[in-house]
Amino acid sequence: MKRNFRIVSLVPSQTELLIDLGLEKHLIGITKFCIHPKGLRKKKTTVGGTKNINIDKIKALNPTIILCNKEENSKEIVTACLKVSKTHVSEIYTLQDSLDLIKEYGNLFSCEEKANKIIKKIKTDKINFDHFIKNKPTLKVTYFIWKSPWMVAANNTFINHLLSINKFENAYQHLERYPEIDIEKLADKNSDLVFLSSEPYPFHEKHLLLLKKKLPNTKILLVDGEFFSWYGSRLLNVFDYFKKLRKSIDNFSI
Repeated sequence: MKRNFRIVSLVPSQTELLIDLGLEKHLIGITKFCIHPKGLRKKKTTVGGTKNINIDKIKALNPTIILCNKEENSKEIVTACLKVSKTHVSEIYTLQDSLDLIKEYGNLFSCEEKANKIIKKIKTDKINFDHFIKNKPTLKVTYFIWKSPWMVAANNTFINHLLSINKFENAYQHLERYPEIDIEKLADKNSDLVFLSSEPYPFHEKHLLLLKKKLPNTKILLVDGEFFSWYGSRLLNVFDYFKKLRKSIDNFSI
């Protein structure tokens, strides 16, 4: 039997997971970036962004628990939340970390059956994807997450882990986290592919054309950043997206 939880989520991907676990009625506060499912922000109280919160709004909601993430939310935010209510901080670097979080939420919020169902499907999809990708060549990739300054996803990130699952060798895996880089030196990396993510920076066609001038012989693609950086129940659809992405790359002509 579910208790009367009052949940504030400061992490968009975890907010989506809560909904898919059947916890919408227990969710009372979210961030302005909690865009899935569509229309959720009209139903719930918005308490700020992931980096800047309105702690007074959170206090007024009288939550029983606040959900944070080590990467999304600063230490200062977590400290402030701890003064208001019990605060759970996730730390996600791998697919297994995400599966563990789903299981933990299932136990924490008394929805074990739904959590296990989500976990089972993700695991099954991963096995099928492994069969699909095993004979594909490994391709060297530069994955951009930001512009002005130009920044890439490097080692010790969830993005890097998902790239490796796709047999994409990260051109910047020798660096940590999200380093700034000089795009004038991109050619030195000899990447097979350059990915421009849809988030956190919203790369568009104009950015692709800009890089194409610098790298005329490199495949440059716009990719859905949510599938490379959101964990939780977003993973229910991630392997279908990865299959479509690889097929588009196979058919890509410079």
